[in-house]
Amino acid sequence: MSWIALATYRRDGESRPAIVLDDRIYDLDAAARAAGTPATEHWLRGGIGSMLDDWPRASAWLKDVEAPARRAAGNSTLRAVGDAALEAPFRPERIFCAASNYIEHANEMGTVLAAKAESKPYMFLKLRNAVLAPGGAIRMPPETSQLDWEIELAAVIGVSCRRIAAERALDVVAGYSIVNDISARDLNVRSDYPFKFDWFQGKAHDTFAPFGPWIVPAWQVPDPQAVQLRLDVNGRTMQQDSTAHMIWTVREQIAYLSTIVTLEPGDVIATGTPTGVGMGRGIYLKDGDAIEATIAGIGTLANVVRAEAIQR
Repeated sequence: MSWIALATYRRDGESRPAIVLDDRIYDLDAAARAAGTPATEHWLRGGIGSMLDDWPRASAWLKDVEAPARRAAGNSTLRAVGDAALEAPFRPERIFCAASNYIEHANEMGTVLAAKAESKPYMFLKLRNAVLAPGGAIRMPPETSQLDWEIELAAVIGVSCRRIAAERALDVVAGYSIVNDISARDLNVRSDYPFKFDWFQGKAHDTFAPFGPWIVPAWQVPDPQAVQLRLDVNGRTMQQDSTAHMIWTVREQIAYLSTIVTLEPGDVIATGTPTGVGMGRGIYLKDGDAIEATIAGIGTLANVVRAEAIQR
């Protein structure tokens, strides 16, 4: 089956949008010209973020351009980008993250959950400072000795919505990607205030949200509750599960969030992580560790850990 995604790459100091066809990366402008369907200038200037702002039009264009771009690639009139480095697809201003959204993960963390009928999703925020490109280094703060991983299916919003019904919620999703919700577990708690948890301190550091490697349009993920996830550290599988085991589905998370804020194009929802995190195993990330977060039908997001030096 043919496969397409949107990415951002960097060459000669410039960030450029790209189309990914079967894991090969092609410059968006070059692909559009080869297909005889030029992209709009503001998409080329603003990249994937601008396409999300204009998603109904951009998605229709993407469907039209795929087949002729694929033919152009096949006859070599369109050539893949060579050794250019991938960036995050774009830098979202808001990443909404779901906590304790898999029963087995809640159990491994010692979290006692209310019955779903008596509860609602628990969400928190990461901001654009946390976004990290594929291949980038996760900076391990000197204040933590318990740096942890969390693979999550990321839903990228493409249409503004407020108080949308769960039954229609997937209609506002532009596509899907991967977020690794990096957490400093020992900074998530504190005793100097009457409030038990401090997830800003534990989860909002620079580089704590690796994101990518690209965005797969939603029409290529017919059921986001039937997707396989796997995370490896130094080649050892730590997490392996299906989104079928979410407590709150992607639909339900979007509907819930939209009762609090108007969701906007470019918002990202990290939909929760399954069992197998480091804290549950008593294993934590250290300088030099290599992490690969893989979601079937999307790809692999790879990053390394580097200890962050104290500047004096």
